[in-house]
Amino acid sequence: MKKNESKEVQRLYSGLIRLHVLHHAAEEEIFGLGMMRELARHGYRIGPGTMYPMFHALERSGLLTSRPVKHEGRIQRVYRATSAGKRALAEAKEKVQELFEELFES
Repeated sequence: MKKNESKEVQRLYSGLIRLHVLHHAAEEEIFGLGMMRELARHGYRIGPGTMYPMFHALERSGLLTSRPVKHEGRIQRVYRATSAGKRALAEAKEKVQELFEELFES
């Protein structure tokens, strides 16, 4: 998120970012730096101080699960959507589709 955006705008984007994370985690294992790069491709500037607490919150809520993986001699934590996360994503997709249609119907 850009530094000059208001807190309210950042809160709006936060929900979109969580959906984006959940979407990718439903498709494959994800990790922090990779997800930060993916989000940057879409114009979101997310640092580790935002990304990892988001992962942890999604994991605590039962939407993500994680496991340690050895990568290039280091231990890296990778995240994957749980079945509850996939169900939540499916429900969110319906809501997003409905909102998208309403926002762009004219």
